[in-house]
Amino acid sequence: MLTSTLPIPENLRKHYLAGGIVELYPPQAECVQAGMLEGKNLLVSIPTASGKTLIAEMAMHTHIARRGKCLYIVPLKALASEKFEEFGNKGVRIGIATGDFDRRDDALGRNDIIVATCEKVDSLLRNRARWISDITLLVIDEIHLIDSDNRGPTLEMVIAKMRSRNPCMQVIGLSATIGNPQLLAGWLDAELVTSTWRPVDLRQGVFWNDRIHFREGERKVKQVSKNYEDLNLCLDTIEEGGQCLVFVSSRRNAEAFAKRAAGAIKSEDPELKVYADQLGAHAETEMAKNLALCVARGAAFHHAGLSREERKIVEDGFRRGLIRCISSTPTLAAGLNLPARRVIIRDYLRFSAGEGMQPIPASEYHQMAGRAGRPRLDPYGEAVLIAKDEGQVEELFDWYIEAPAEEVHSKIAEPTALYTHVLSLIASGFAGTRRELSEFMNRTFYVHEHRQGRLMQRAVDSALKFLAESEMVTEIGEHLGATEFGSLVSRLYIDPRSAATIVSTLRTTKEYSDVGLLQLICSTPDMPCLYVRNTDRPQLERMIEEHDEALWLPIPSDEDEIEEYFRGIKTAMLLTDWSDEMPEARICERYAVGPGDVYGMVESVNWLLHATAELSRMFAPAFHPQIREYEICMKNGIRRELLPLVKLRGIGRVRARRLFNNNITSPQEVFGAGIETVTRIIGRGIAEQVFAQLERTGVPVPAKGRRDGLNEDPAPDDNNMDGQSTLSHFR
Repeated sequence: MLTSTLPIPENLRKHYLAGGIVELYPPQAECVQAGMLEGKNLLVSIPTASGKTLIAEMAMHTHIARRGKCLYIVPLKALASEKFEEFGNKGVRIGIATGDFDRRDDALGRNDIIVATCEKVDSLLRNRARWISDITLLVIDEIHLIDSDNRGPTLEMVIAKMRSRNPCMQVIGLSATIGNPQLLAGWLDAELVTSTWRPVDLRQGVFWNDRIHFREGERKVKQVSKNYEDLNLCLDTIEEGGQCLVFVSSRRNAEAFAKRAAGAIKSEDPELKVYADQLGAHAETEMAKNLALCVARGAAFHHAGLSREERKIVEDGFRRGLIRCISSTPTLAAGLNLPARRVIIRDYLRFSAGEGMQPIPASEYHQMAGRAGRPRLDPYGEAVLIAKDEGQVEELFDWYIEAPAEEVHSKIAEPTALYTHVLSLIASGFAGTRRELSEFMNRTFYVHEHRQGRLMQRAVDSALKFLAESEMVTEIGEHLGATEFGSLVSRLYIDPRSAATIVSTLRTTKEYSDVGLLQLICSTPDMPCLYVRNTDRPQLERMIEEHDEALWLPIPSDEDEIEEYFRGIKTAMLLTDWSDEMPEARICERYAVGPGDVYGMVESVNWLLHATAELSRMFAPAFHPQIREYEICMKNGIRRELLPLVKLRGIGRVRARRLFNNNITSPQEVFGAGIETVTRIIGRGIAEQVFAQLERTGVPVPAKGRRDGLNEDPAPDDNNMDGQSTLSHFR
C-alpha cells in the first residue's frame, strides 16, 4: 500500500514521503484495511520493529484532522519521553504527563496528543480532568502488561473507565507478545491484526561449543576468549560491523560484562571520548566512573541504577553506532527503541524470592529477541541463547525459540488490588450504588475472561468492608459514597491501606520526629524499600537503639513481619542521609545503590510526604507545619536551615550550602553581600540570575506552577516535557 494513496492528512503524508516512507509495511497496510482510519477498534499484535508507532500516528493524525483528541498510554516514564520526541515536529501539539498524581493538569487539554503513563491517566480520571471527555482515540502501548501483577489492574481499570466515560472513543491496543490475542480483542470489541512479518529477518539460535545452532544449520564463532562465550559472540558481531545487546540477570553482571567487552573492543574513536568526558564530568560514584571508562572504549552497561542523564548518554551513543555493545538487565527490553544486529540472552534464569532461580517467561524472551535487527541498517538480526551443556540446546529451542508467548490474564480480582480502584470508582462518580459498582466491574477484562464474577464479587465485598471500616466509604441503603477522607485519598493517588496506616499512626503519636515520619511512610505498601542483607542487621539494630524514642513504630513481635520492618528502617536511613545533605556518592556507596535508585526513592517519598502533609491537615493539624516543612527539605535534600535560600530560583542544595557556609543565610543577606561576593561563591551566571530576581521583586520569586514555591534549577513542565529530573539538578 503506497503512502501517497493513504487517506491521511496531507502534512503527515509529506513528512513520510520526505523521510523515505513511500510504502507501508504489510501489517500497517492490514490495519488500514481493517478500518483503522474509519474508527474501528484494533488490537495489533505484531513483532517488534514492524511499525506499531506509525500505525498509531496515522490514526492519531486522522482524528486530529477531524477535530479529535488523542491519548497515548505507555508503561514507563522513559518511554513517554521517547514517544513525545517521536511524535513531535509534525504539525500537531504534543503534551506529556508523568508527574504529580493529585493535579488535574487542565492545561494538557490544549494539546492534540497527550502521552502519559497509565498511573497518571488514572489520577487524571480521579481528579476529574475536564479534557478527558474530549478524547476520541485511546492508544495503549504494550497492552500485554494488563497481565502484570503490579501494573495490570491499573491498566485494566483505566481502559474500562475511559470506555465508560467516552463510549464512542476508538481504541487501539499495541503489543508484540500476546499468547491469546483473540480473548483480549473480544474484550475491546476490536478487530485483531496479527502478523509474524518483520522488516529485518530474525534468526534465532542457541550457542554451544563455539557454534550457533540454528534450525537451518550452524555458524562457527571465532574463539577469542577461552572463558567467556558471551564475549566471543559479542566480538563476532562487532567484527562484521554490527552492534550487540547482551541481556543478563543483574546489575553486577551487566557492569562486569561491559568491563570485559571494553577491554576487548579497545575503541579509540574521538567521539566516544566526548561521551566519556560528559559522563566523567559528574562521576562521583565508582559505578559512574566505570561507565565512563567503558564508554571510552566502545562498551556500556544500562540499568535502573544509572541516572537519567547517564542512560540518555548511553542510549544516544548506541543509536549513533559509536557504542558497539550494551549489557543490560531486562528493563531495556520493556519498550525503549534500541535495536542491534545481535541480541544475546545470556541469563534466562532469574531469582524469585522463596523459589530460587526460575526460568524467565517465553514472552520476555520474545521481547528481548525482538530487539535484534536494525531496520535499513542490518541485513538480518540474530537472537542467541547460550546453552550450559549440549543437552540444553534442544531444550532452549522448546522453552523459548519455538514457544508461543504466554497468555495474558486479568489480575484485578486480587482484593488488595481492588481497594484503591473500588474507592476511586465511588469517589470519582463512576458508581454510586452496589448495583452500579457491579455493573462497572462486569465491563472489566476479568469478567469478560471468566464469564462470571463470583470471585470478583467477593473481592469487591472485601474491599468495601475495608473501606467502610477505615471510614473512607459510607453505605446508606443502596447508596455508596466517599467520605471527605476517602475522596482525599483517591485524589492523592495512594493506596487506601497506606492512608489508613498513616492516619492511625498520626492520631496516636504524641511527639513529631522526622525519622519517625520517614519510618511510617517506609512501612506503607506504596513505598519501594531497600532489601536487607544479613550484614545490614547490626547497623540497623544500632540505628533503632539510637533513635528508639523518635521512631513511631515498634519492632513487631511476629517474626514474619521483621524483614519488612528492617527494610523500612534501612530505607528511612537512606532518606535521612539525603535530607541531611550527605553527598550522593557516599549514599550510593553506603547502601550499595546507584544514583537512579536514590532518585527513585526520593521521588516516591516526596509524593508520600505530600500526601501525609495533606492527611495531617485533616487528622493531625499540629503536625502539619512540620511535615510540610520536611517535605520541602526532602524535595531539595537539605536541612531546615537552608529553607530560606532554596526559595531563590537556581539555588539548590549545593549552592545553598555554599552560601550558608559563607554566613549568607537568607535572600536578604544574599542581596546585602553584593553580586561580586556571591559570584565568588556560586558563579557569575547563577549570581546574575539571583540578583535579577531580587532587584525585580525584592523577594524570592516562586517557580511557576510549583505548589511549594521551591526553586531548584528550573524543573521540566509536566505539560510539555518529561517530568523526570536527576539528582544532579540539585546544585
